[in-house]
Amino acid sequence: MTDIKKHNANWKSRTRLVRGGIDRSQHGETSEAIFLTSGFRYDNAGTAEARFKNELPGFVYSRYSNPTVAMLENRIALYEGAEAACCVASGMAAVNTALMSILAAGDEVVAARALFGSCRYIIEDLLPRFGVKSTLVDGSDLQQWEAALTPKTRAVFLETPANPTLELVDIAAVAKLAHAVGALVVVDNVFATPVLQKPLTLGADIVVYSATKHIDGQGRCLGGIVLASRQLVEEKFMPFLKHTGPSLSPFNAWVLLKGLETLELRVAESCRSAARIADFLASRQGVARVSYPGRDDFPQAELARRQMAGGGPLVAFELEGDKERVFRMLDALSLIDISNNLGDSKSLVTHPATTTHQRLAPAERAKLGISDTLLRLSVGLEDAEDLIADLDAALSR
Repeated sequence: MTDIKKHNANWKSRTRLVRGGIDRSQHGETSEAIFLTSGFRYDNAGTAEARFKNELPGFVYSRYSNPTVAMLENRIALYEGAEAACCVASGMAAVNTALMSILAAGDEVVAARALFGSCRYIIEDLLPRFGVKSTLVDGSDLQQWEAALTPKTRAVFLETPANPTLELVDIAAVAKLAHAVGALVVVDNVFATPVLQKPLTLGADIVVYSATKHIDGQGRCLGGIVLASRQLVEEKFMPFLKHTGPSLSPFNAWVLLKGLETLELRVAESCRSAARIADFLASRQGVARVSYPGRDDFPQAELARRQMAGGGPLVAFELEGDKERVFRMLDALSLIDISNNLGDSKSLVTHPATTTHQRLAPAERAKLGISDTLLRLSVGLEDAEDLIADLDAALSR
């Protein structure tokens, strides 16, 4: 892999998103090269032996590492402020890699209850099969975190903002409690994006992303990223990645590299539109409640201002009425698409109770605030006036 330290330490964040991690071939290309190869040749047998022993830098097999993937790893690590990163095939592969690499039978994991459905599956169903005890807590309640942590706790997992309610967790406070018992803190930062929140600076040990979302930003490909100390990446994550195979395609890595170049610009524009849409919805008849971290009436507004650099590109809101009224409103939209994805240049809306969180029992959804009238809106790059007009017309119809 390219040594990220060779790049200019004084570069500002947007420069790092465009220039960080570039490793040009002998041809001097301006756009990063795509190394669509599964294997690599060696000048002699001794070189092959040395590379397999990690005595000589270089690539041996794209399941282990690849030049295009390495450029993405170095660029995102530079931007995040992490020592190292490893890229995998999807966001859930990133979550699974982060947790399975650091946990063993007899360990315990404590997680915030408000999680994406597949993350809940790993915490509640998958890890216990391998002898890892899991405990769920109210992520906003520090007393519950403290009570659940034990000397056997080896990992803490949380999303903030959480999917889909946008509930926040105080990363610094939870990290302090977790570190007191020797646990590592894993933060899924996909909703905030690395533009708005830097969990490592707040005490987290590991950050995971579904790069499928805002990092790609245009709904083109899957990808996941795990960022941490160089020791964790080299000693824990890379062996897991090598031997279990959740490798990222070099082509997808190239697409994600291109996405990083415009990440700050896209997130900033989506946040501006999301703030306007949240204000519109809060004043619109027929809307029962709006949840947006950038508004003063957000229940955790003070924490949002302290922990995030903006309100974010997602808005959660509840309608008055019932599920049938919500479905009629969704079906009346003409611009915003119904989709369970998010982080796209196109605005997308989903009904979490019947999509992303449908596997949860109704009582558990109610506990999380996921009602039959809750909607999650991922704000894209369309003109905010057009999006507001579409929502207004759909609500009227």
